[in-house]
Amino acid sequence: MSVEKNGRGDRLREVKVSKILAGIGGGYLLLCFLVPMAMPEGSVPQLSGRANAIDYATLDSWGNTNGGGHAEMGHDQAEHGGSFAWSELNPIFAFTYAFGDLNCHQKHERSWEINGNQMPVCARDIGIFLGFALGAALFGWRGLNRWTVRDTFLSVLPDDFLETTYANDNRMRDMAILLTLGIVPMAIDGFTQLLTDYESVNPLRLVTGMAAGFVIGWFVCASLCARASGFDGASSVILPGQAKLVQK
Repeated sequence: MSVEKNGRGDRLREVKVSKILAGIGGGYLLLCFLVPMAMPEGSVPQLSGRANAIDYATLDSWGNTNGGGHAEMGHDQAEHGGSFAWSELNPIFAFTYAFGDLNCHQKHERSWEINGNQMPVCARDIGIFLGFALGAALFGWRGLNRWTVRDTFLSVLPDDFLETTYANDNRMRDMAILLTLGIVPMAIDGFTQLLTDYESVNPLRLVTGMAAGFVIGWFVCASLCARASGFDGASSVILPGQAKLVQK
């Protein structure tokens, strides 16, 4: 029986986890495009809600009755195409917009339209879902269970590239650097918008969201696949540069 580069006989779990997570992220991303395209033109008006809150479930929800354009958040829905209630849609359409309603602010100026319908989530979230699916797919292609989360995360990179990392035991540092490079640009762009008069643009929101989603998808896959089962002990894990794990 052939042995993988981590010392195990197969990588079935890595592929399975990757397919599930990439399917979830990619599936919802696909719905974000197909649903507004399939709905009648102009069915979804310009929205402006709150993140992590339900704003447009019914005609009596916050987004439809928040008291006008001078509110600290939101806008006067009557002046932006009229009311919207996703609970009145069919189950697939309702799920797509309900998930967006709960997880995204859905500000119309930060979102795109398809067929005259505002998409369920903003441009940054579109990037996050795309990046998440790609990060999960990358792990499914190259990732290996190497016992710990950091070693499993780094397994996506070529072993030759990692020899110095393992020789100097910089595994945690290098994983943190990669996560930081993916997430910090989005954090800077988002918090600068929040705290100053700066207003980002949708292409930048898309790119920064995609970078963050990519490393998050990669990290989540690694976290779910890092496990001791299948190894006789920590020392049996094959690592780059002939390094060895040692159980304390």
